[in-house]
Amino acid sequence: MANWYDKYMTIYGKPFSEVPEEIINGTRERLAALQSDEPLVSVVMIAYNEEKRLPACLWSLSELKTKYPIEILGVNNNSNDQTEQVYQAFGIPYFNEMKQSPGYARQCGLEHARGKYHFFIDADTLYPSCYVDKMMGKLLKPGVSCVGTFWSFYPDEKHSKISLCLFEMARDLFLWIQHFKRPELNIRGMTFAFNADYARQCAIRTDIRRGEDGSLALSLKKFGRIVFLYDRKARPVTGYGTIGNQSMWQSFVDHVRIQLRGITRIFHSTDHYDDAEDNLVKNRNQ
Repeated sequence: MANWYDKYMTIYGKPFSEVPEEIINGTRERLAALQSDEPLVSVVMIAYNEEKRLPACLWSLSELKTKYPIEILGVNNNSNDQTEQVYQAFGIPYFNEMKQSPGYARQCGLEHARGKYHFFIDADTLYPSCYVDKMMGKLLKPGVSCVGTFWSFYPDEKHSKISLCLFEMARDLFLWIQHFKRPELNIRGMTFAFNADYARQCAIRTDIRRGEDGSLALSLKKFGRIVFLYDRKARPVTGYGTIGNQSMWQSFVDHVRIQLRGITRIFHSTDHYDDAEDNLVKNRNQ
């Protein structure tokens, strides 16, 4: 049976020069039609050297079906490939952020976005057409500051559909248990939406390599609950940055080993996390 994302995978991972002109033109037209002069929702993707995946992401976003006025913006985070040219070819308003880190890129997007509600989007991820409206259905509920959802991986020669299904079932169960006391640990930037008015009263961490999304979610808790959307129809599909290119079994073993460290955390809440030295941007060898 065909998957909703199969057609996007036909260009995912290919050099921009190999993307058919008809796909570029059609996507550009649909994206332009979605753009509102008075957006309620800002869909903002960040990209660092993503020319091989960004076109597929934009193609998926161009087919969003939404009842809300939206804007779709891009941030080019100091890329040295053709990421900027992709934004230009697809007609997406974008901004260049020369300071390197996801935090700087996210902050740049938030500063330029006009919508009351803000969606973090990652350029290596594909989004189903119902994604925005399903997430907004949760985000608009009283007492909610931000929303997250689970995500899936596309199958390939190293990761079969069956092994991915089993991996995701185990992971989703763990995340569901964890969300009761530590919901911020379940937040991923590629599947995160929040009230932008609240976020502008917080700070997006720009000094860490990863975790700026969860850190923001933790800060947003003072404005309302972190809630999750558990609808498989709305699940984005992404690559293997979070599980590596090893076998599915080895990925599972590695994740179990990591999560078992300090497993008691899932039984109590916290409002503070200590930074790991190797996660600080100042310690990056660039």
